[in-house]
Amino acid sequence: MKRKENILQFTALILAVILANLWANTLFFRIDLTEEGRYSIAPTTKNVLKKLEDVVTVQVFLEGDLNADFKRLRNAVQENLDEFRMYGSTNIQYQFINPDEAGSENERKLFYQHLVEKGLQPTNLYDNVDGKKIQKLIFPYALLSYQGRELPVLLLKGNVAASAKEKLNQSIEALEYELISAIKNLTQTQKPAIAFIEGHDELDASQTADLTETLTQSYLVDRINLGETTLDGYDAVVVAQPKKTYSDLEKYRLDQFIMKGGKALFFIDAVQLNLDSIPLGGAYCFGYDLGVDELLFRYGVRVNQDLMQDLLMQQILVNVGKFGNEANLQPIPFPYHILFNKFANHPTVKNLNAISGRLVSTLDTVKADNIKKTPLILGSRYMRVRRMPNLVTFDELKADLDKNMYKQQFLPMLYLLEGKFTSLYKNRVSPDGSQVQKESLSTKIIVCSDGDLLRNDINKKTKQPIPLGFDQLRGQTYANKELIQNLLAYVLDEQGIIATRNKEIILRPLDDVRIKEEKMQWQLINIVFPLTLVMIFGLAKYYWRMKKYGK
Repeated sequence: MKRKENILQFTALILAVILANLWANTLFFRIDLTEEGRYSIAPTTKNVLKKLEDVVTVQVFLEGDLNADFKRLRNAVQENLDEFRMYGSTNIQYQFINPDEAGSENERKLFYQHLVEKGLQPTNLYDNVDGKKIQKLIFPYALLSYQGRELPVLLLKGNVAASAKEKLNQSIEALEYELISAIKNLTQTQKPAIAFIEGHDELDASQTADLTETLTQSYLVDRINLGETTLDGYDAVVVAQPKKTYSDLEKYRLDQFIMKGGKALFFIDAVQLNLDSIPLGGAYCFGYDLGVDELLFRYGVRVNQDLMQDLLMQQILVNVGKFGNEANLQPIPFPYHILFNKFANHPTVKNLNAISGRLVSTLDTVKADNIKKTPLILGSRYMRVRRMPNLVTFDELKADLDKNMYKQQFLPMLYLLEGKFTSLYKNRVSPDGSQVQKESLSTKIIVCSDGDLLRNDINKKTKQPIPLGFDQLRGQTYANKELIQNLLAYVLDEQGIIATRNKEIILRPLDDVRIKEEKMQWQLINIVFPLTLVMIFGLAKYYWRMKKYGK
């Protein structure tokens, strides 16, 4: 009888365990116990993944013989993709590929060339192996494919001013955004429409070619003349360095577009300066009369007719004389061409590389009710401002740059405005006789005091556009294009995917000094002490058994 009861109890226990497991399979939850939530993904990311209708294939080329830091980046990519699969299920497929696995040297070169043709640019990895410095090419990229379309994603990003470990950490922080934004771009069925305004000597198609090519992956990009048509059907407009005055009708159409909830990005040069005239006795700078100033003033920002100078500057080529029969071009520090490397705590600028600015004016905020004003990009702690009109001479460029003359600091060059704006035509008659909408829906406006921020240079030999933000003298690419992409993503993305850029992973480095001083102590604690405890426990148990059972 007792035996039957035991069997029944055991059978009931087994059945209970089986039923508990079946019930648990119907539940789904994950608990992230890390302080900063490094293994969690945002709700907006989960929503995008759950709505996938077909398979997204991710090929990651960060594989092979990597050093410890890049292995950490590689593992972080896999952790993110594993998390994506939890919500995207079988619609997320990934594989890691070692570009060096090709059989022969020739096959490896052909594979490298194949990756470059797809937009994956290699990075030189320097390492120290057995006291010898070695160099190898790696491809820190992922290539995403969806229904025949492909999109490369750079996995190694960050600010060049950061240390190697900090830059790597910044790259890991940005992984979720980089991957999910690429998935969204590939899978979205309807793209937002963007209009670049023409008709006032704005930057032309060749001067914005690199930016436009990138934006067409996510948006429908058009160029329109405000004097000929309205902005109906567009989600955002870009005013890119106008040099002629806007008519009253054009200002009205732009104003009413914003009143209806449209997003606007203004990149305004308040002052014109001909750099080629500097060696010829100096260049006289004077302000533009663009007509959009009163629009921006009503919305809460004023672009001043002055120029910033900053000790964190770039160089320009200046003809300092003749070298034989040829011009003698020399790179000279130019405080009017600034590297902006101080950013607000905002997802659009988090972990960005430096921004290249040319002939940048100051911005002031003015009273505008119910408008939130956020300065996103600021100069360094050593700045000064020159009021215009004024003269910029060659002697000024040759003068020693005394930091005591640069007493201003952290001047903003780009503002984000958010809220419900008041129309410039609130108490006016509309130019075309239509009814004026006096207050806007909730919307967003970007105002930048540098029209060159989105202008790419043109290669004089090939006549092809040079990548936006590329400094030909330093061979360094700054983050101008990434900034524009982030700004557009922020003002147009109603799902809020851009907020995932706020993810933060805290570095907790060990104290190198204490490691050296206390190395032996911690080795003893971690190795010898546990072994000693086990031996003491074993001996104690042995003598206890001897005493108990010895008789």
